[in-house]
Amino acid sequence: MLTLSSRITGLVRDVLFSSVFGVSALTDAFNVAFRIPNLFRRVLGEGAFAQAFVPVLAATRTERGDAGAKELVDHVGTLLTWTLLLLCVVGVIAAPAMVWAMASGLAKSGGFDASVVMTRWMFPYIGFMSLVAFAGGILNTWKQFAVPAASPVLLNVALITSIVVGAPLFRRWGIEPIYAQCVGVMVGGLLQLAIQLPALRRLGMLPRIGVRLAALRQAWKDPTTRKITQLMLPALIGVSGAQLSLLINTQIASHLATGSVTWLNMADRLMEFPSAMLGVALGVVLMPQLAAARAAQDQARYSAMLDWGLRLIVLLTVPCALALLVFPLPLVAVLFHNG
Repeated sequence: MLTLSSRITGLVRDVLFSSVFGVSALTDAFNVAFRIPNLFRRVLGEGAFAQAFVPVLAATRTERGDAGAKELVDHVGTLLTWTLLLLCVVGVIAAPAMVWAMASGLAKSGGFDASVVMTRWMFPYIGFMSLVAFAGGILNTWKQFAVPAASPVLLNVALITSIVVGAPLFRRWGIEPIYAQCVGVMVGGLLQLAIQLPALRRLGMLPRIGVRLAALRQAWKDPTTRKITQLMLPALIGVSGAQLSLLINTQIASHLATGSVTWLNMADRLMEFPSAMLGVALGVVLMPQLAAARAAQDQARYSAMLDWGLRLIVLLTVPCALALLVFPLPLVAVLFHNG
């Protein structure tokens, strides 16, 4: 139900965005700027990192107990925090290059400079969301699914509030209203992280972040931490494929008519609605249990859970795919033809 709530509030957010801001060079600029940290998030946060971290954490808990798991959490938290700080600094500095790589065609529509500014405002969002994925992986391993599933709702609520309340205020202050969305993104990311910290504290798994160089070295020398890094490499290749396709599509769209990037984003949102609601939710629940079964060398349980998950995904997603294929015009008209 919480995942469904997240998808519904996300759909409400997209409908409101379309209604209030319509389609313009500035909406293209925002969608490109927001897509850049989201691309990093899906590769480094919810993508390759989560795929490598959760199985190793589950196996460590099975083999070494909660004490061993807490040590791993501290080490990974230290490395991740410092890596994200460095990445955010580089991202803010390199924003023009990243916008050009994502959508160089914005220079023709006049949205390039605005997209660079928005990217600099929102790039630290990758830091929040990677830490959210880190915290969510810990909670899911302890079968605490409610808080991670509820956290995306906070981002959607923050963005909806920025549309309903922030946009009129920005217009009154003489600022382009769409910049309110940048504030909503950052507030939403902060809220998503903040809601998970009390849950981690209750489990005794709130990471202790090392601030000294010695702590960073100790975290890197941990063989379990290095194993996560090694597992990230093949996962990174797999996850990057879909993101590369999205990058190419966005680059092409930026050279077409003004608004093409926004239209592409709307279509992508509709496509992701069933996959995020069904596939991602099931993956979050199954991954820790599959990792635990693998660590316990319970091949029968592992195979049974994997078979059940694949059957359920096929059963639920095929009708959704057919609906998107057969009724694209009515879906787009009902949801987005009101701005």
